Amino acid sequence: MKLINNKDIHDASVNLALEEYCVRNLDLSEEMFLLFYINNPAIIIGKHQNTIEEINKDYVDSKGIKVVRRISGGGAVYHDRGNLNFSFMTKYSPEFFHNFEKFTRPVVETLNTMGVKAELGGRNDITVEGRKISGNAQFTNLKTMFSHGTLLLDSHLEDVVQALNVKIDKIESKGIKSVRSRVANISEFLKEKISIGDFRQKIIDNVFKEYDELPVLNLTDKQWSEVMILSETKYRTWEWNFGRSPEFNIQKVRRFEFGQVDARIFVKEGRIVSVKFFGDFLGYGDSEDVEKLLTGIIYREDAVSKALAETDLRYYFGSIQLKEFVNFICN
Repeated sequence: MKLINNKDIHDASVNLALEEYCVRNLDLSEEMFLLFYINNPAIIIGKHQNTIEEINKDYVDSKGIKVVRRISGGGAVYHDRGNLNFSFMTKYSPEFFHNFEKFTRPVVETLNTMGVKAELGGRNDITVEGRKISGNAQFTNLKTMFSHGTLLLDSHLEDVVQALNVKIDKIESKGIKSVRSRVANISEFLKEKISIGDFRQKIIDNVFKEYDELPVLNLTDKQWSEVMILSETKYRTWEWNFGRSPEFNIQKVRRFEFGQVDARIFVKEGRIVSVKFFGDFLGYGDSEDVEKLLTGIIYREDAVSKALAETDLRYYFGSIQLKEFVNFICN
């Protein structure tokens, strides 16, 4: 394993571009890589989410909080200088995908040595005493993948509460009354304060404890140039971060075990003219594939079933069967 040097950059657009560039371009066939980054205040939107519905835009604008979409699924998260982000990159394996325990284990171990009783909880969270200190998500192109997560060391939690529009059913499904009672900073569980730099170093020391010296990957000037181009042409654009809201006349929303799916369907003269899926589900396929299969078909259970009969919906959304998905769409 090698540690990727991000040059202490705190720009979310650059760091997410760096992450995507590395997972798509580094040789991960024989070696894993680990990337850390700390961002200036930003909301990071999940790949499948409808940005404008996930944020409190007035608050975000007034505070100058950046909004950037990532290429992994899951829900929106808040980043600031009190939050440490980690990303483990490796070759793709079915055994690794949705296996959050494998990639969060070094982090949990480090926290345990610090006296913090952390554990993996729910579908993709690290919790302490039932409160969330870390959210995790994954991306794959079926050749390579990363598993990344947040670590709330000493974030401004009031901004977390004010900046995000967290769905009520998500709160209720976890048996809690508010976002603020759900999340916590790691610092709340420490006997002594620690800087985010020292915290990062503790995780590095644990991950690389078998190495005689720390193996670091420094990208070339050419590679950094390509990262910056990706940042400018994708991660700073309105089209990627916000996009156009779809026209629809039917909305279906349901929370499954793997996350919420929000389907916006435009039906005209009994046929599906367009459909768009939003949500915090953790599927790694591009849901546009499913949307294309449904476009133009009759809006009826048998037609939807036939259109999706050869499609593995678990690849796009999570653990769901065709019959259950069709029932959700049509009833």
